[in-house]
Amino acid sequence: MTDPLKSRVVRHSPSTGEGSPDVWGIYEPDTGSIQYICADPATRQAALIDVVWNFDPKNYRFSTESMDQVLDIVRDNDLKVQWVLDTHPHADHVMASAHLKERTGAPNAIGALVPEIAGIWAGLYNLPDAFDPTRDFDHLFEEGETFRIGDLEAKVMLSPGHTLGSITYVCGDAAFVHDTLMQPDAGTSRSDFPGGRTDELWDSIQAILALPGNTRLNVGHDYGTKERKEPMWEATVDAHRAHNIHVKDGTEREAFIERRQTRDKTLALPNRILAALQINLRGGRLPAAEGDGNHYLKLPVNRFD
Repeated sequence: MTDPLKSRVVRHSPSTGEGSPDVWGIYEPDTGSIQYICADPATRQAALIDVVWNFDPKNYRFSTESMDQVLDIVRDNDLKVQWVLDTHPHADHVMASAHLKERTGAPNAIGALVPEIAGIWAGLYNLPDAFDPTRDFDHLFEEGETFRIGDLEAKVMLSPGHTLGSITYVCGDAAFVHDTLMQPDAGTSRSDFPGGRTDELWDSIQAILALPGNTRLNVGHDYGTKERKEPMWEATVDAHRAHNIHVKDGTEREAFIERRQTRDKTLALPNRILAALQINLRGGRLPAAEGDGNHYLKLPVNRFD
């Protein structure tokens, strides 16, 4: 029997009515990442969110099956890509942003504080001039900024904690909350990467949980649980407030911070992080080819516990 956690799973969460988008979630099993398509049912305009450029960390080779799958869904549903969006510079997968911009012609965007994240990692890599998000992204979204997906209005919420510049996209009754919340039976995401802060993660989650109770919260990752062997990624605000094992109603701020920090101390770095961030902070581009025509990454030694 096929293990659902090792399979590519696609689910459509249909529009619930006027002002509500169609949402497709596409599970990427190698990293447990969820990629999204958010589309206006009336105009068929769509945003692609947090799409993966597949990377094999054992052989340092790239492939495009995830972005190909996303674009197949776009084609099969007669959608037109209006935006290529990321919520933050991912540590566990390489973003497909630059490739999707080239393939669709749509502008790519991320949060306005990503240059500060780039500054932290430029120091860790000792690459002071390597990263320029204003060069590699067409737009950097500010807190509270609005934009349109077709006729639907989308709003940006600054949601730091996992990184200092993570953002949430809210479109009608759908929110793309990235590495803040996990599914209710899994809790929340880690906050121990450089620039991350657990108290800010708590505050960001509280702002997300203040959205209307029927808002569909779409998380960035799922790895299943001991009891659940099927990937899941959508639950309402009300479901999280009632059942999320880390932040349900009645949870105290300091208890959450202690629990999250204790858990984070047991976690190793993701096995793609040191490669992924060098690429993601370039908008999903490899460093320039060297004289032999090949691309090379730089890895810091003895910089992390």
